[in-house]
Amino acid sequence: MPSGSAVNKDLLDERSKCTFDKNEFTLWWVGGKEKLDAKRDREHFCMNQPEFRDSVPLHFASHQEVYEETVRKATAIFSKTRELLKKQGYDANNFVNFMEIMLGDGFIREVNPLRIHFSMFIPSIKAHGSAEQQDRWLQKAVNCEIIGSYAQTELGHGTFLRGLETTATFDEETDEIVINSPRLSSYKWWPGALGHTVNHCIVMAKLYSKGRYHGVNPFMVQIRDEETHMPLSGLEIGEIGHKVGFNGVNNGFLGFKNFRIPRSNMLMKNAKLLRDGTYQKPISSVLNYGTMVFVRVIITRNMAQLLAKAATIAVRYSCVRRQSVIDPNKPEVQVIDHQTQQVKLLPQIAKAIALKLTADNLWEMYEATQVDLETGNTGRLPELHAMACCLKAVSSADTAAGVEVCRLSCGGHGYLTSANFLSMYGLATAAVTYEGENTVLYLQTARYLVKVWNQALKGQQLMPTVRYLEQHATKPVKRFAWSDSTPVIIAAFQAVTANRLRLANEHIQQRVKAGRTPQEATNEAGLELVRLAEIHCRGFILQSAYAAIEQACQTASQPLGEVLREICRLVVYDEALRITGDLLRFTTMSDPDLVELQRKYEASLGAIRPNAVSIVDAFDYPDFILGSTLGAYDGNVYERLFEDAMKSPLNQEPVNRTFELYLKPFMRGKL
Repeated sequence: MPSGSAVNKDLLDERSKCTFDKNEFTLWWVGGKEKLDAKRDREHFCMNQPEFRDSVPLHFASHQEVYEETVRKATAIFSKTRELLKKQGYDANNFVNFMEIMLGDGFIREVNPLRIHFSMFIPSIKAHGSAEQQDRWLQKAVNCEIIGSYAQTELGHGTFLRGLETTATFDEETDEIVINSPRLSSYKWWPGALGHTVNHCIVMAKLYSKGRYHGVNPFMVQIRDEETHMPLSGLEIGEIGHKVGFNGVNNGFLGFKNFRIPRSNMLMKNAKLLRDGTYQKPISSVLNYGTMVFVRVIITRNMAQLLAKAATIAVRYSCVRRQSVIDPNKPEVQVIDHQTQQVKLLPQIAKAIALKLTADNLWEMYEATQVDLETGNTGRLPELHAMACCLKAVSSADTAAGVEVCRLSCGGHGYLTSANFLSMYGLATAAVTYEGENTVLYLQTARYLVKVWNQALKGQQLMPTVRYLEQHATKPVKRFAWSDSTPVIIAAFQAVTANRLRLANEHIQQRVKAGRTPQEATNEAGLELVRLAEIHCRGFILQSAYAAIEQACQTASQPLGEVLREICRLVVYDEALRITGDLLRFTTMSDPDLVELQRKYEASLGAIRPNAVSIVDAFDYPDFILGSTLGAYDGNVYERLFEDAMKSPLNQEPVNRTFELYLKPFMRGKL
């Protein structure tokens, strides 16, 4: 906070309008007092560590300086956190969980290069390593005696795992696996921290044994010497260059040339390669992709938090900034008083909350599925995979779009790096393509929906998230009875999905009868399939948010309950207005119904407007986490913008050397 500054008067006025208990909202948002205390303890701990601060804002640093500074801060965070938790008596598992939270809290603007070590490398050892292999590597990884990455994506292949080109061929004579990159396109490309940070990685490669292909499997591979950090012989390794965001992560490339590892380095909790070259398949092919499912669940949670942070910045700034007049006889108004500004920002608040509640629901589903897997029950794994795919796609796309809407809503100042929208946009838009490109993920969900639709046609019982399809598959086709109550709108999303699914399935079958292969027919129905998968997902988001808010309202105070229900209505109306074509086509909605829905939408914006600042305050993001000149709690925007500008290296001298070198000779005709 600028020295000696007070809180902006407009923000004080906004906070005085609050109709609910902000602390009660925060406790609900975070998940209770214990979690809130832990969150604030982490934040207080980090804010009071000088090693965690940047002496100069990183947006003034070079690419190399950004990486080196983030490594410094990452190791400082690790060391200080380990020291703190040892005093508190935390065990290894609690430490890993704590670090996963720490790395996701936004303490490093350009993202912690050790993040993938805790979010993918360690979980992969747990998910794919046998008990013996976990004894061998897990504790070393937890202690960071080895630092690892997860190498799946290649220069020429990403989401289509069967297309990966890296080969792992078993040599029976030496009991070794020989890893090769057959061509440039098969180089591993994009794994986080792979460039210069890690010394081990889990490599996904095609396994060949006894002349037979056994699919893509995970392998533990040491890539650098543990003492010198030099790359091992048979590898070509480096970083892939500057990116839109994530420039502290040190994404890298890795090529193999007859690189040998022991057979025992194939992770064998699920699939096994015996000494004689016999391959034992896992009970489900999806098990080898369990780490990706886990990461997609985490992405959905992170996207909700990211959108909430962007909305916090934009809402606070929109209450400080005054622009134009509504009544020509009165002064300029706060930007947020314009309805056109409200329609940009308030749905972002509601969507962030809905995504967070859905992520909580998905996490519970993930944990339940993990318990089932321990007993050999894989029944809900395809359902979880399908849901994680489309939620990752919707959450990342909506957050990337939402962050940009928030940036644009802040006008020219939103374009400044110090506003922190660039960093947030880099994080969000990266998630659109990493861990599965979104269109591909929608198609994976759609294939699952087509499969269960045909099961429903046969009268089979479906899994919970798709059980609604049963009633639509077994009843005569008719338009769904429309009303604009929240439960009915959610049911309308399900009806739209079911009808689109019915049509897509029929169109696929018609193409097959006309001579197309099933694969060709599915490809030609791609537009239909993507759309129905997205609407299925959005219906699930609305259902999850509605159920969670109704549950919260059972114990919440009346004022908070009213705010939460209004937030729920806003996100439901907002989503419904985005699919009016489908609603007019598949439900009994009429033009007057559409007019009434728009009226209720606008009324919901007006109802939330007085509480907008208090809601984002209740998200409880400290300035240290937001890292924005526009979104600080005190609202002293212009002072903060000027202070940041004065930190620029170009402002440390009155005359830059380019004057003598270029400008002066140029102006005097001597250049």
